[in-house]
Amino acid sequence: MISLMIFETLEKIPTTFGSAYKAPCPHQRRATNMMLNPLQLKHLNRIDESEADMITLNLEDAIAPSRKKEALHNIGLFLSHLDTSRSFIVVRVNPLDEGGEEEITYLNQFGFDGIRLAKVKTQQEIARALTLLDKDKELHISLETKEAFETLTSLRIDKRLTTANLGILDLLTSLGLPQSLVTEQNPTIDYILSKFLVDAHTAGIHPIGFMYQAYHDTEGFKRWCQYEKAMGYRAKACMGPKQVAIANAVFGATPEEIAKAQHIKARFEAESAKGNNGFMDERYGLFIDEPIYRDALLVLGENPCV
Repeated sequence: MISLMIFETLEKIPTTFGSAYKAPCPHQRRATNMMLNPLQLKHLNRIDESEADMITLNLEDAIAPSRKKEALHNIGLFLSHLDTSRSFIVVRVNPLDEGGEEEITYLNQFGFDGIRLAKVKTQQEIARALTLLDKDKELHISLETKEAFETLTSLRIDKRLTTANLGILDLLTSLGLPQSLVTEQNPTIDYILSKFLVDAHTAGIHPIGFMYQAYHDTEGFKRWCQYEKAMGYRAKACMGPKQVAIANAVFGATPEEIAKAQHIKARFEAESAKGNNGFMDERYGLFIDEPIYRDALLVLGENPCV
């Protein structure tokens, strides 16, 4: 793949903001969400060429308080020279009363796709963030508190709140539980994963699975992706390109699955136009009706509820 990058070299990057305003993300894929540290300029410089469906530029807990303004400036500088990106660009801001309000106000002047609000607890925080955020941008949240975990189904007070990211380590701390519980087939973790998944779908929110911290343990990450996919998840947080490649492979539909879904969609829509919403399909040997059609739409990345 040819390296595009925002700047040809990091040795002499501009000291002033550019006039670029990134075009909206050209696709609806949301299977991989890669977190980047905006203090790492070489990573910022490649946000126009990543294979991740989403990129989250992190201003929150990975950035020391003394360097948050530097990280925010870096984001603004690179965004102001970014015309387009393959990825949906999100900026993860701090809680509103801990700098997040000022960060959102500052970021509104640049081209990106959404804000992710940390440590959410109440509807009032959602309402405040939506008031601050430009109306052409989405609001995402990090689900990291016991309050949000209990009330997720009531937090979507506006359609611009589209996505929730499970911060399982912070959530366990909020619940007074040890992080050592994060193992496959642990009943407490299974309950957290299941409740978050079902509550998010109930509210019409896209749920993204938790970050796997052991970056070099690619086999462990792959097992978690497969485990969560079997539960019903379709998206995973990622720490870097290695994890993105694995998650894209696990959560992405195979060519065979896409071909089958396209066939089901075409056949159902053709038959439905004739007033027939249930029929046998000889190619795949199954009875196609509305639930089968809606599942095919999910495979194709379309909203079956529209």
